[in-house]
Amino acid sequence: MKDAVSVSEYSSLFKYLVANETDALWGLTVTTVGYHRMTVVKNYPPKDHPTEYNFDYAKGRILNEFQMVYITRGTGSFRTASTPLQHVREGDMLLIFPGEWHTYRPDPKTGWDEYWIGFKGPIADNLLKNNFFRKTNPRYYMGISEEVVALYNKAIDAAEEERAGFQQFMAGIVSHLLSILYFNHRNRQFADKEIINRINKAKIIMQENIFNSVSPEEIAEQLNLSYSWFRRAFKEYTGFAPAKYMSELKLQKAKALLVTTKKSIKEISISLNFDNVEYFSTFFKKMTGKPPMEYRTDSTRFTEMQ
Repeated sequence: MKDAVSVSEYSSLFKYLVANETDALWGLTVTTVGYHRMTVVKNYPPKDHPTEYNFDYAKGRILNEFQMVYITRGTGSFRTASTPLQHVREGDMLLIFPGEWHTYRPDPKTGWDEYWIGFKGPIADNLLKNNFFRKTNPRYYMGISEEVVALYNKAIDAAEEERAGFQQFMAGIVSHLLSILYFNHRNRQFADKEIINRINKAKIIMQENIFNSVSPEEIAEQLNLSYSWFRRAFKEYTGFAPAKYMSELKLQKAKALLVTTKKSIKEISISLNFDNVEYFSTFFKKMTGKPPMEYRTDSTRFTEMQ
């Protein structure tokens, strides 16, 4: 690990790592981790990094890995091949993508404190491929998070010690950071508490009416919302369309009734407001891969074996 430089204007601590073939089999390996703290910007990035990581702000650079750069103090600027020049503030997380030209730097008037971690592997590639993260949206506002800083510091400590399994430990930290990043991004659009309250109210109505016949349109009407807006907001927040969410609730209740009661398939079908037992059986098999009676038999057998 590079020794920390403790001066009033600049301090730094970082390491560049190697991963063996066994580490790569884990699916995610860490390439670099560290931090810079600078109140006065003379050269950025500092010239004590490997050649492939150094860059000139005007020319930028392209990496063959992902990086998460977290700014905890100060301001600056950021630009990529897919996005225009953006203002960076404390609390921002910059997500760098492999093969994507980019450049960034702190404002000379403020400097900044930054943490970063670099990583690569099929797990990260799959997140990009499936649009969990997009090159057109590389800047995320996280706020100042003690939890996020603690994770970076754990990764720095692990890199410094390089104990057996440290790459796998650090891969877990990267996965945690990515999940926090994704979670915060998905929920920032629902910062309006009134929207969250209405969606939660809709979920309660669905749960309370699991044995009754109520449609998503009727729920939207009860909440004084247009159905098109309600359906879109509900799906964005929960990941389910309202009708699908209600089906999942009925499925879970049907499973519980099959396992914990002696009610007949017909009785369960009627209680859950299915049109007829045949439709219920078709629905249940489509959702679980098993007819209701087979599910009951298998679940009872499994319970008896415990």
